[in-house]
Amino acid sequence: MSQIDADDTTPLLRDDDSSDVYQDDDDYRSRWRSIRVMYFTMFLSSVGFTIVITSLWPYLQKVDDDANASFLGWVVAAYSLGQMLASPFFGLWSNHRPRREPLVCSILINLLANVYYAYAELPKTNNKYHILVSRAFVGFGAGNVAVVRSYVAGATSLKERTNAMANMSASQALGFILGPALQAALSSIGERGITVKFIELQINMYTSPALLATAFGLVNILLVILVLKEHFVDEHGRQIRAINYTADDRVDTCEEPEGTIDQVAVVSSNILFFVVMFLFAVFETITTPLTMDMFAWTRKEAVLYNGIIICCIGFESILVFVVVKVAAKRFGDRPVFVVGLAVIFCAFFILLPWGNHYPKIHWADLKNISAVSQMSEAVKASNSSMDQTGCPYEQTWCQYTPAIHLAQFISAAVFIGVGYPTCNVMSYTLYSKILGSKPQGVYMGWLTASGSGARTLGPIFVSQVYTILGPRWAFSLICGMVVGGLVLFGSIYHRLISFSARRGRIVE
Repeated sequence: MSQIDADDTTPLLRDDDSSDVYQDDDDYRSRWRSIRVMYFTMFLSSVGFTIVITSLWPYLQKVDDDANASFLGWVVAAYSLGQMLASPFFGLWSNHRPRREPLVCSILINLLANVYYAYAELPKTNNKYHILVSRAFVGFGAGNVAVVRSYVAGATSLKERTNAMANMSASQALGFILGPALQAALSSIGERGITVKFIELQINMYTSPALLATAFGLVNILLVILVLKEHFVDEHGRQIRAINYTADDRVDTCEEPEGTIDQVAVVSSNILFFVVMFLFAVFETITTPLTMDMFAWTRKEAVLYNGIIICCIGFESILVFVVVKVAAKRFGDRPVFVVGLAVIFCAFFILLPWGNHYPKIHWADLKNISAVSQMSEAVKASNSSMDQTGCPYEQTWCQYTPAIHLAQFISAAVFIGVGYPTCNVMSYTLYSKILGSKPQGVYMGWLTASGSGARTLGPIFVSQVYTILGPRWAFSLICGMVVGGLVLFGSIYHRLISFSARRGRIVE
């Protein structure tokens, strides 16, 4: 028998740090092996999203001349819309059946959707809609995030919860790092790449990341099938026999806690999480168009440089998780969340355009429209790889809105790298503690759906406002949303406590 030390002094990626009861060694090791499979699943889910995010806009421009920045917003939103629809479904499924089932099904959908994405440039017409549909199905498969987080919340005691959620977010951040880094590395393949003729597959800097994500998905399915076991514990770490218990899973049962969940805290937490994810979705969507407009980067430069910037934000996030873990122990989860939201406000305030320097305007299409109309199809094709840089003249705000400087953009990225991971891990931690030891599949499904709804509306919002009104209006409205989030948090601050603390069992 082994006792788990309640004094949490372990580094970030160690999990076996706190429980209130003695546990059988085999059960304990099995529980944490399964939790680590969930970490890996979250890591691969993050990789699957970020590995294409910096090349999505150039890929759209390459395969379909009709694609514009507004349509990019819809494509980015399609992923989140699919995830929003799938999350409650997979969450409900996981509450009543072994979690292997929804996990394997969702990963398989994700895998096939990435293959579809790689073939999106093959059709002769409507290529942008094929990209849109493929990203929607990738997002639908990513609805398993609800299952992953509900599993970890249900398999950890109250004392283990913050660390486990921090580790989960760290795994997500590692994927956030590796995805753009892999995309940046694969950009060396170039736009032409190679063609596998017998399956009519074009492997280039845009399709190879999706194919790599497919290979990762196969590994993930094997781990879920071979390693994952069902575990469910109460707030003290004692095993509970869950609804989705199977004969292969060994548990010593105890009584499930009685009482009702604070629904006001649940709804408010969902709204706050919506705000946090909306803010990040805006930033990740606008990064590539903004840098191409303001700094006159080519498509290849935008993929490479933004990949490096996002990779650095990911590394920064890992350091933030270490600090958040310590800060939450000392000051509490709620104050740390407030600080994170305030830092995000600073990021978008910094991005507001100031001064008398204006972006380079791209007039080429306007000046040469008659010449272009007379070009043969062969000449058009030969010149399609030539980038036209600068802020498009169709965006009229380019002519009167000051440019955003590179230093502003980098500073904002640094602040986002601090504020977003802080709010993300605290949101999940507070939410799981509010729910207590109740089955969390459906509740986590709704939280994931809230985040996915934000990631659906955020890209649409920013692409429309940015294209029509420019960055000044877009980022001013975002700052107003952050202030609204802070006001809401202050109004329900006293209700954001754990299930046990609310019932007087544990004093926080």
